[in-house]
Amino acid sequence: MLTDDELYHLFLKGDTNSYDELMIRYGDSLTVYLNGYLHDWQDSEDLMIEAFARIMVKRPRMNEGKFKAYLFKTARNLASRFYSVKRRVDSFSLDSMDPDVQSIVLAGSRAANDEPHGAARMAADERRKVLLECMGRIDPELKEALWLVYIEELTYKDAALVMGVKPKRVDHLLTRGKEHMRRELAKEGITNAYE
Repeated sequence: MLTDDELYHLFLKGDTNSYDELMIRYGDSLTVYLNGYLHDWQDSEDLMIEAFARIMVKRPRMNEGKFKAYLFKTARNLASRFYSVKRRVDSFSLDSMDPDVQSIVLAGSRAANDEPHGAARMAADERRKVLLECMGRIDPELKEALWLVYIEELTYKDAALVMGVKPKRVDHLLTRGKEHMRRELAKEGITNAYE
């Protein structure tokens, strides 16, 4: 499988199929991330497409390994501008996300394919449900940092780029976010969340 950098360089050389592959790779997760701000699937999908289109038209130079961070930052900026025109900006939230979509996103495509059936799968689904309920109770900025690093698997530096903060701030947000999550999970009877 080609890396993001290889696909993007092929696109810059005129191979549009490589850009289609990048859209397939990140389109769904970017739409879910945008819905955390917009709380509207149609608007989120529209802005996802616009984020890809902007990169396609501008063809910016990017440091190696930064395509995903650049894409998410572009989308986040579009969401901020969208709100300044359409409505007051809200913060990152998972409230409007469909429970089935939440499960798929948290499970990840590889984990979902490897997930056993029966009791183990039901237990995993229940854990994801509790995790999302607990995430819904913490501060939106903490939630966004946790989402970008642990769900989207961005580095601290890339998450900082997306959020418009310094990497040290992301580290601080993650530390606080994990503390808050630990307390919320304990309320649900989960005491070994990080083992």
